[in-house]
Amino acid sequence: MPEDWQHGGFGLYIHWPFCQSKCPYCDFNSHVSNNIDQKQWAQAYCSEIERLGEETKGRSLQSVFFGGGTPSLMDPKTVDTILRKSRETWAISNNVEITLEANPTSVEAGRFSGFKDTGVNRISIGIQALNDADLRRLGRLHTVDEAKAAFETAAGLFDRINFDLIYARQDQTLTEWESELKEALTMAADHISLYQLTIENGTAFGDRLAKGGLTGLPMEDLAADLYQATQDITSEAGFEAYEVSNHAKSGSESRHNLIYWQGGDYVGIGPGAHGRLTLGGGRYETVMPKNPEAWLKAVSTKGNGELSRHAQTASEHANEYLMMGLRVTSGIDLARYENICKTAIDCTTINKLIDIGMVEVNDKQLSATPSGRPVLNAIIRELLME
Repeated sequence: MPEDWQHGGFGLYIHWPFCQSKCPYCDFNSHVSNNIDQKQWAQAYCSEIERLGEETKGRSLQSVFFGGGTPSLMDPKTVDTILRKSRETWAISNNVEITLEANPTSVEAGRFSGFKDTGVNRISIGIQALNDADLRRLGRLHTVDEAKAAFETAAGLFDRINFDLIYARQDQTLTEWESELKEALTMAADHISLYQLTIENGTAFGDRLAKGGLTGLPMEDLAADLYQATQDITSEAGFEAYEVSNHAKSGSESRHNLIYWQGGDYVGIGPGAHGRLTLGGGRYETVMPKNPEAWLKAVSTKGNGELSRHAQTASEHANEYLMMGLRVTSGIDLARYENICKTAIDCTTINKLIDIGMVEVNDKQLSATPSGRPVLNAIIRELLME
C-alpha cells in the first residue's frame, strides 16, 4: 500500500530570501541586502540537499520551485549548481517541473536565457498590476512597459509561464479591474495567479492601515463583486479556477503547488522554508530559521539548517490535508482523510453544509461549491477536527 504522501507527490522548494526592496504588502520572508556571496549560498543549498537527500533516498523528484524573495536576482550559475546537485541526489521525473519566480525589471529579464540553460522550464513573473500608478502604490520597481517586455522575453524562451496580479487595490473600480483582467488574459500563456489584496500585520500596509492612512480599500460588497468578476472572466477565457487564486488552461496547473495542496511531501530549504517529510511511517514538519545569516551559519557550522522538526499527530495531518485540499476545486478524498486519522468527518456537519449549498460530495470526494469558495475559511473551520 502506498504511503499517504504518494497521493500528492514529492518536490523541492528553494527559498531565496533577498529582494531589491521590500514591497509594502509583502509578509513573505524577504530581506534587502547589497552584499551576497552567491557561491557561499550555493554551497549551503547543496549541503542541505545532500543532508535531506540521505533521508529521502529512492524518491523521484517531480518538481523544483525557486521562491522568495526574488529568485531572479540569483546568478544563473547559482541556480545551475543547485539543480545539478538535485539531479545527483534524486531520480528526476521525466516531466519534472522547474519553476523560478521572477520580477519583470529589465536586469532580471536579462537573466531569463541563462535560467533556461540551467533547466528551468517554467517562469512565474510578479507583474501585480497593469497600471503604472498602482504599481507605484504597491512599491513595485518596474513599469507596465517593462512588465510586458519581460513577459515577451519569457514567452520566447519558456513554454510554461505564470504571472501574478493583485486586485481589490486602493480606489480600484469593478470596471477598471474587468478591463485590466481582460487585457492580462490576452497576454497569458497557460496560467495566471490572481490574488485579492490582503493587509497583513507587520507589513508597511498593515502599519499604515492601523494609523488610518491606507484609504480607498474596497468595501465588502465591492470585494465580492471583484472576486466574482475574476471567476467569470477567467472561466470564459478558458482559464479555470483550479484553486482559490490560481487559474489555468487544462493540463497547465502548477504541479509544485499541487504537491502542497494534495498533501505530498516536499523538502524545504533556505531561510524560513517549511517542509513536509514522511519518514519511518511518521510525517514531520521541518522549519528553517527566518534570518538569512542565522540559516547560513547553522548550515556552515552545524551542517544542519533546521530550526525545528515536529512530528505531526494523526489529527494534525488530517486537518492539514483538509485545509490545503479544500483550496483545490477537486477537493479532498474522504476515504483518504479517514485513513490518515482513522476518524470520518462528521456527517451531520457535511450534510448541513450541503443543505446550504456550500459543499458537495461526489464519489467520496468532498469539495466546496462555487458559492462556498468565497467563504472557504468559514467552511474549513466548521469541518476541522478539534
